[in-house]
Amino acid sequence: MNEASSLFDQQMMRRALALAEQAEALGEIPVGAVLVDAKGEVIGEGYNLSISHNDPTAHAEIVALRNGARQIANYRLLDCTLYVTLEPCTMCAGAILHSRIKRLVFGAADYKTGAVGSRFHFFDDYKMNHNVEVCGGVLTEECSAKLSAFFQKRREQKKQAKLAEQK
Repeated sequence: MNEASSLFDQQMMRRALALAEQAEALGEIPVGAVLVDAKGEVIGEGYNLSISHNDPTAHAEIVALRNGARQIANYRLLDCTLYVTLEPCTMCAGAILHSRIKRLVFGAADYKTGAVGSRFHFFDDYKMNHNVEVCGGVLTEECSAKLSAFFQKRREQKKQAKLAEQK
């Protein structure tokens, strides 16, 4: 995994963080994703919609990939970079592989289900038919803080609901 990031990477991660805020406003886990083509133009964006759409596949990465593929009218997203605020899970890593994304840039590591270095090493299998360049840790603190605050708030809401039930 390559840890080097550019100012452009940080700019796109901030855009992904803004999308994560939209997810949070809907009660979704705050994860956002931005898909950029070889010229640096945004061709797809997404944020988590699994809860509101009752769709277990509606992760930010999948939504951004779908939008990008529609935008360029091709399921192959060659020479594109995907920016996501949280390390992708195995489902999303599989979609990234099949879409032929050139580069993946993520913010926060996911030690429970992360598939590109934290928990699993999906792209490290030499038998894969495509190589994805991975850059992790871009704006890690901001990405991690957003998720931590969300889950802390959710735990507090559950605690308050439980107390209300006991009364």
